[in-house]
Parts: sequence; C-alpha cells; structure tokens
Amino acid sequence: MMSNIRGGPGKMKNMLTEMMVLLGVFGLSYGAIQRPDYDDTPNPEFLNPSWMASIPDDQPLSEVTMPGTHNTMALFGGVYAECQTWSLASQLRAGVRFLDVRVRHVKGNLTIHHGVSYQRAHFGHVLEGVSDFLREYPSEIVLMRLKEEFSETNDIYGAVVDYIHRYGHWDLLWHSRLVPTMREARGKLIVLQDFSGPDLGMRYGSLDIADDWRVPTILHVEEKWQSVYEHLEAAPNGNKAQMFLTYSSGAGVLAFPRAVAQRINAQLYKYLKGKTDLNQRLGIICMDFPGVSIIQMIIDFQLKEVTKRKLAFNQVNSKGGLKNIISSMREMIKHLVGKV
Repeated sequence: MMSNIRGGPGKMKNMLTEMMVLLGVFGLSYGAIQRPDYDDTPNPEFLNPSWMASIPDDQPLSEVTMPGTHNTMALFGGVYAECQTWSLASQLRAGVRFLDVRVRHVKGNLTIHHGVSYQRAHFGHVLEGVSDFLREYPSEIVLMRLKEEFSETNDIYGAVVDYIHRYGHWDLLWHSRLVPTMREARGKLIVLQDFSGPDLGMRYGSLDIADDWRVPTILHVEEKWQSVYEHLEAAPNGNKAQMFLTYSSGAGVLAFPRAVAQRINAQLYKYLKGKTDLNQRLGIICMDFPGVSIIQMIIDFQLKEVTKRKLAFNQVNSKGGLKNIISSMREMIKHLVGKV
C-alpha cells in the first residue's frame, strides 16, 4: 500500500498523523458520555452539596483539597467553546467549590463569555446562584476566580461592586487577602480577584497555579498531562499556607475541550485512585466535564484526613487513651528514678 502512495513511507506517516489529529477534532464530537471521570450529560449522577460540613473549623482553607470547574459557565457556543454541560446549581450541588468565571465588560454590564461565545447569562446570575446555594448550605465555602474576557477595559472593579450590591450582598464576600480558616469563611464567597482595583477578596495571583491550557493538537495531550502531574506531585509538600490550583483543562485549534478532557480526566482519575491511601493535600483541581466519581474522589482526600485527625483526637481523649498515657508516664518516671 505504501508503495502506491506518492512520497512513500514518509508521506504515509504524515497522513496517519493528520488522521489522528482530525480524530481529535471530529471523532469525539457528538454523543453524551457519562463516565466516573468524565460527564457531558445534562445532569450529575448524584449530589454531595454539604461535604465541607465535616471539615474542622480550625482547618485553613489552603489545606483543603477540592474540585473545581474551568470556565464554569461555558455551556454554549459549540465544541470549541463548551467546557461544561451542568448548570451552576448542579455543579455546586455535585460538590464543585471552585468556579472560573469570565465576564465581558461593556458600559457597566458584565455578561458571561468564553471568548467570543456569549453564555446567555450575566454576572448577576452567578451571584444569585452562589448566594442561593450558600443560604441553603451555610457550612460550605465557594471560591470564584473572576476575570475580564472578550473586552479590554481593564476596569471592571466598579461594575463588579455594583453587581454584588444588586444581585448578592456585601457580607456574602470574604473581604481579605488572607487565607481564612473554615470557621471564618463558612457561608461566604471568596473572590479570587484576577483584575485590578481595591481588594474584594484574595488575589488570584497569590495562588500557586499550573494552567498550561494550550494543547495545539490531540497529539500534545501527554505534554499537558505532564504539567498536571508535576503540579499535583508538588502540592503535598508545597507551602501549606498557600493555595495550590491545578487546571487539568486544555484546548487548541485541533484539540477542543471535550477531546482533551476525555483523555486527561481518565489519566487524572487513574492518578488519584493510586493516591487514595496517602492522605495528601492536593489543593484545587479544576476540570472540564468532570464526572461525579472523580469529584467525590477529590473530596474524599480531605474527608480521610479529617477522619484520621478525629480518630487520633478521640483516642487521646478517651478514658483508655488517657490511662495508657498516664501508665506510660509512670513507667518513664520509674525508669528515670531508678537511674538516679
């Protein structure tokens, strides 16, 4: 067959490569899929709206491992623009606690965009959705990266404040650059401010972030995964006072978000499954089209750590635990006295 192709083996190799790239663009375009790691159906399989209630009040938020979504509101615009299929309410109730919100600023109006694609919503809808959720589940905390998209005014602060007063309320926000404890921030929205102006919340740039989103073709997915892997490996031993944020999402002209997510989410799921018994802080893991099982797996990293802390605390404070401690101290004193 190769001998019949003008250019020989080299030409054949190039043609096969092009076919693989095109499969990355067209081969996974249609048909809803619901897997443990990936879900582009309209609704999550199950919900976990109040998982933060189990985290101790004195736990710094920087030590919490949590799931997030990239371009949270990007539900419309075709395969190159869509990054999620669940509504904001569904994402929050499924356990997502980090939102990535992009607003276009035109004459004081803040509409939601992913590039040129208008997402049939404005910033007020996001604030109302988060406010309603936190009113129903006051044990929870929602973090939201907020940045300007498809406009270049570099002056959205005033409009953001106006929308907060109109569609939310001022006390809904955590008003500090400092990382809070769970107790301090329960029931609040933490704006991770990716725009200039006075402080509304924490600065997005204060996080340790891996966001290598450019994936030129589906053949570059492995490079993207390497970036995700290296940042997740660094998170457990990183500065515990600093929040870690890893984006598993990516896209390019010849690799749209669904195609990348179907591959990266599968690798991420396998990676996390191998870490479940290690009790590590992984930070925020931000995904396109996550499945509920991978969301739950991320949540469980935190819950297992809490469980171990509670068990240790209960053992020390139980009667048997105290008796053992007292007995050990007595034996130590006897040993020391015998040596004098």
